[in-house]
Amino acid sequence: MTIPIPTIPRQTIQARFPDGRAFEAPVGTPIEAFVQAAERDQPGNGRTVAVLMNRRLRELSIPLQTDADLIPITTADSDGSRIYRRSLTFLMVVAAAELFPAYTITIMHSMPFGGYYCEFDGVRANQADLDALKNRMRQLVEADLPISQVRVPLDEALQLFRDWGDEEKAQLFAKRRKDYLTLYELNAERDYFHGFMAPRTGYLELFDLRPYNNGFILQFPRRHQPDVLQPFEDEPVLARVFQEYAQWLALIGVPKVAALNETLQDGRILQAILVSEALHQRQLNRIANEIAERGAGERRTAARIVLISGPTSAGKTTFSKRLAIQLLARGIHPVTIGMDNYFVNREDTPRDETGVYDFEALEAVDVAFFQQQMRQLLQGETIIQPRFNFHTGRREQGEPLTIGPEHIILIEGIHGLNPRLVQNVPPEAVYRIFISAFTQLNLDKHNRIPTTDTRLLRRIVRDATHRGYTAADTIGRWPSVRRGEKRHIFPYQSNADVFFNSALVYELAALKPFAEPLLLQVEPDAPERIEANRLRAFLQWFDPLPPDLRAHIPGDSILREFMGGSLLEHYEPGLLL
Repeated sequence: MTIPIPTIPRQTIQARFPDGRAFEAPVGTPIEAFVQAAERDQPGNGRTVAVLMNRRLRELSIPLQTDADLIPITTADSDGSRIYRRSLTFLMVVAAAELFPAYTITIMHSMPFGGYYCEFDGVRANQADLDALKNRMRQLVEADLPISQVRVPLDEALQLFRDWGDEEKAQLFAKRRKDYLTLYELNAERDYFHGFMAPRTGYLELFDLRPYNNGFILQFPRRHQPDVLQPFEDEPVLARVFQEYAQWLALIGVPKVAALNETLQDGRILQAILVSEALHQRQLNRIANEIAERGAGERRTAARIVLISGPTSAGKTTFSKRLAIQLLARGIHPVTIGMDNYFVNREDTPRDETGVYDFEALEAVDVAFFQQQMRQLLQGETIIQPRFNFHTGRREQGEPLTIGPEHIILIEGIHGLNPRLVQNVPPEAVYRIFISAFTQLNLDKHNRIPTTDTRLLRRIVRDATHRGYTAADTIGRWPSVRRGEKRHIFPYQSNADVFFNSALVYELAALKPFAEPLLLQVEPDAPERIEANRLRAFLQWFDPLPPDLRAHIPGDSILREFMGGSLLEHYEPGLLL
């Protein structure tokens, strides 16, 4: 007879870190304690605010029950940066609720130097109130209070939102499938935030508040320098873009995601689609008119070169073709020139810090040759256009080109706003356009959707539709794409003569049926699964646009560039005389 030996439960567990070190503590010890032990003598870049535990993102406040492999996530990482911003927002909302219970703060949009533009609903922010708010936030940071998760029955959570007068949240979560909602609690204040939080207020010491327009800016560190705040840089043109988009949302009657879902339910979505597209067309008309007016009459030599720049998935290709059509309608004949054809030969291409060819660097372009040919064209001379052979990696001769006074040159490329590109071309001949999806619907007053996420979803859908890439492929390349944008595009956006906002109020509802299946195909153990899950999590709040309504999206819509069915796919502006 075999007598079973009783198993004695383990009293301790181990946490292992990437450098091979392991730390042991009693079962139930918070992950935060292991991280603090690991970093006591080895501080890293930025502050650790979460971990990857067995390849899944986890909060530091979670008690560890079994042995685990932990990878610190710091404020220098994309997920860590989001956690810091989200936690800081909660800190501000809690402090404001204590000081100004009659006010409601709305997070409006991001600022390029690292911050959120916020407003007190219906009240202009003043310096005295901001000073009081900042002081209270610092007191809460010094108190190092816990930020806790609280699971609340859904009915109770909805009633809480209604009691607070937050009908947006109540409408958004009313259709939630689960019977509970996870709220965060700080100093007896509760709120919903989409995503993880730092464990305590003591992590949030780096911030500032400054008045701006009718509201104020909540400033926070950026990823590339997570331990400092960037100097304030005013972007008045960009601020006007954001203000204009707020007016668009009011005009369409869709201020937040819940309102968009409501337009789907009550049959008003077609109107929202058509008005959104009409607002894009109005922007295009305005830009085409300005180009035409600058080149009219005796000033016909003005605005002969139009440079179009913007980050990936901004909609540059469709925008350029639609602009060409608008110029044709005004008697101006566009000629397109591809910047890729001015690449230097492969062996002359600069390399990045890892020794890999850096095709996104300006030095990968033969700038002097490009400038020479632009001057020749403006002087009425004939040029032999270059044609870059991507198979051989060498530049070859292409077709001859001559332009007359009725022509305008359209050039699309990431370096279009870099002043070095056209520094030897007459400044009065150049008109610069910066295009991006600058804004997006927010979930509610405190939860914004980054426009980078919108562009990533656009790219995931486009790469799958037109290039045969998986969502994992696109997500894996995204950090490199973003680094290139921050290095070569965004620093020069203020050089633009005009900004074009390519965001569409309904687009995430339209992209959802395409994006969700692609995100679900990312393998569970793949590193890209974390990002795929995050994208799926916020898409859950959008009702999908059904196929019969997607058919009503115009064929020349910027959205068609990504989801397919564009009337402009095979249209190439050129010499039509």
